[in-house]
Amino acid sequence: MKKIISILLFVTIVTAINASCYKDNKESMYPSTGICDTTAVTFGNDIKSIINNSCATSGCHNASAAGGYNLTSYAGVKTMVDNNVFLTVIESGSMPKNASKLDDCSINKVRSWISKGALDN
Repeated sequence: MKKIISILLFVTIVTAINASCYKDNKESMYPSTGICDTTAVTFGNDIKSIINNSCATSGCHNASAAGGYNLTSYAGVKTMVDNNVFLTVIESGSMPKNASKLDDCSINKVRSWISKGALDN
């Protein structure tokens, strides 16, 4: 009888220890929602930072106006939008030059902003 109780106690302890070893990692416990909110995109809050980080950088579309486009101001960006150049080059991945294509969320934000009139907001 003592042997059976010892075995049951051992199995219970091993089961409790095994159950307490939580093997999930942060990514599986808190998955990214993958949501890209494009409902309230504005030039000042969204588009300007995308441009400043990827386009209007040193040696590119800043004051040196590589390719003839200076994207340091709304007016410069709007010129490219009106000529149907801005979205085309970022969707194709030809811009930013010598860098990775913009992520899908950034492209979707630009697309949304343009579809809503590319306002200076």
